Amino acid sequence: MRIIGLMSGTSVDGIDAVLTEITGEGYEIEVELVKGITYPYSDNVRSQILAICANQPVTLMELAALDDAIAQQFIQAIRALESDLTSIDLIGSHGQTLYHRPPSNSQLGYTQQLGRGDHIAAATGCMTISNFRVADIALGGQGAPLVPLIDACLLSQLENDVAVQNIGGIGNVTYLPAWDRGAKREDLKPESAPKNIMGWDTGPGNALLDWAVTTLSNGEKSYDQHGEWAAQGRSNQSLIDQWLQQSYFQLAPPKSTGRELFGADYARQCWQIARSQKLSPEDFLATLTDFTAATVELSYRQFLPQLPKEVLIGGGGSRNRFLMECLERRLPECKVHSTDDRHIDADYKEAIAFAVLAYWRWHGIPSNLPSVTGASRSCLLGEIWEP
Repeated sequence: MRIIGLMSGTSVDGIDAVLTEITGEGYEIEVELVKGITYPYSDNVRSQILAICANQPVTLMELAALDDAIAQQFIQAIRALESDLTSIDLIGSHGQTLYHRPPSNSQLGYTQQLGRGDHIAAATGCMTISNFRVADIALGGQGAPLVPLIDACLLSQLENDVAVQNIGGIGNVTYLPAWDRGAKREDLKPESAPKNIMGWDTGPGNALLDWAVTTLSNGEKSYDQHGEWAAQGRSNQSLIDQWLQQSYFQLAPPKSTGRELFGADYARQCWQIARSQKLSPEDFLATLTDFTAATVELSYRQFLPQLPKEVLIGGGGSRNRFLMECLERRLPECKVHSTDDRHIDADYKEAIAFAVLAYWRWHGIPSNLPSVTGASRSCLLGEIWEP
């Protein structure tokens, strides 16, 4: 099937759009990336998203208008792929997360992604699947991360265990025990999925860094390209140790997080502490970058049964050379490198994942992992919108 996958994450840096060819049955799939692009949000839409994520008030009328505007930007991203839409079988759209609240003992979980799958279907004439997280949350799950089963099917190794670490605005890990993903199976039931997979959100990825770069450059920059600015500074380990005391890092999986915790308010607190200790902008960026690496290391050492032989990095963080150096230094027992080396484009890995989730939804294949999200059972993910 020819499927377009769409994803915009917590970095809010644009919409990743991919055209894929997916074949196979159940969990034995092959995915070919035909084309991928990143379509930037307009400054107006991006600023509105970030404002709401920073808890600025919004009316229902304004929220509805933003929902429409995000959907329109997603449609423009689809058109920018320059694909013949009459040849597209499905579109899988994650949408843009505005709010995510994991379940707790005192309240149900809640998640909200904008970007109207119904409007995308009508505008493109293509069957569209969206709203992937709510079914898992309805079953008591975190609704995140949703990529571990895809990681298992595309990246597990026959003899070695692997950690697949995505670093977008927020970081998340999938731990994959050795698994023969090429073995033939007689059924396509959830029981045929790989066993003992683990996954959770490790904490901040690029969200704090992007806020810091935007603030320190007075808006002239929105991210630290290749980590070059941070590389000019020196990391402050005592600050990192202080920040690692945040209760989220001690919480055992299943767990998920977002800008609700690691957003602008958190970043401002970090900057105030750094200024009180007279850190330069370069030292602050170096410390924030190393902090992201430290949260990954802490997660692995606390919660994994053992350190993996290999750590595969996806997302924008894989392009940050200074961050990759920090990860290599903190995880010397592991081979740390990009998912590019395993033929999964690190820039488009998450968009590819939502193309796969759409493929599974259309074929009636459960795609959440209760062992990862905490849901009471496996289920189908995503709502189907007819064109």
